[in-house]
Amino acid sequence: MSTSEGTVQRQPSRHFWERDYSKKLPEGRDLAALRGGLSREAGAVPAMWPHYTRLRSDGWVSPDLRAEHAALALFAVHQQSQSRLMHQPTVGLGLAMAKLRVSGKFTVDAVDKRFGAAATATSFTEVVAHLRGLVSQLRALSPAQPLDYTLLFRDLRDWQDPDRVHAVRRRWGAQYFTFREDAQAPEVAGAATTKA
Repeated sequence: MSTSEGTVQRQPSRHFWERDYSKKLPEGRDLAALRGGLSREAGAVPAMWPHYTRLRSDGWVSPDLRAEHAALALFAVHQQSQSRLMHQPTVGLGLAMAKLRVSGKFTVDAVDKRFGAAATATSFTEVVAHLRGLVSQLRALSPAQPLDYTLLFRDLRDWQDPDRVHAVRRRWGAQYFTFREDAQAPEVAGAATTKA
């Protein structure tokens, strides 16, 4: 990104949630800044600017920036006060919600209804509002259920394209309704066995 002095400012090449947090989880002040983006337009919160990878020098709010803004804010809600990283690759939204559905923390009907409301949202603002509630429910599990925020970013980008939104909905539904507890990934099944 160019400045008026002609120098180039580099944006981070990796999304905030993809950075190396093996030694230290995201800072509370950064998460607070990102949560400040909830219900705000992409690019409108100066404290978020350093954390964008899709910010354009002309200030145009692209579908990528809008999706990244929402994913950053949702990640910050999810990560708040957690002792492990809430970004987990390969855990799509439908899969995370399926795990919430079988957790026993909420009724199956309640999870179905809330997830269905997100999947059938007719605007970007509406889907993000529903996702905020779903992320709060994922946080409520003990331990909290992580989610792949890179996949969510891509889904939210595609949600804004009328030709792609149907594929996002199908993917969420397929993950949600084909999940079987006994067919969990080995690391998840192993974690459950370790608890017993």
